[in-house]
Amino acid sequence: MAYYKKVKQKGDNKWHPRAVTIGVPATTDEVARQLAEMSTVSPGDVLAVLGNLGTVLARMMNDGRSVHLQGLGTFYLSCSSEGQGVERREEVSARQITATRVRFIPEYNRAQNRRVVKRTLISPNLFWTDIEGIMTGKDTKKGDGE
Repeated sequence: MAYYKKVKQKGDNKWHPRAVTIGVPATTDEVARQLAEMSTVSPGDVLAVLGNLGTVLARMMNDGRSVHLQGLGTFYLSCSSEGQGVERREEVSARQITATRVRFIPEYNRAQNRRVVKRTLISPNLFWTDIEGIMTGKDTKKGDGE
């Protein structure tokens, strides 16, 4: 079950749902335990691999590559610059880069008409529930839609 809160948007002054998380973030240990339950490796082995995943991703992206993990998605670097640009192409340099970010695109499948039909990180059984139900103690067992 996923949760949303009701937020009044400044631009159009109307109410919209916004995704929220509850509790503390899931830990690497929790992920390792669940992955171990789904496979033939121990939680310790999974933990060792997950511990090195960030280093491996960084190396590959630092080499200018994107990284696609089947069933998960693609990681890649982006950069931005602040202030004025330069007049000529020849003047562009790495000194203008003020921020580097890691971006992520969840894996997806397209139908023949090119429409996205499935995103691997979004359950087809996902139900959204108003977080106010948790806060007020109202029944939140069933959401009202995807």
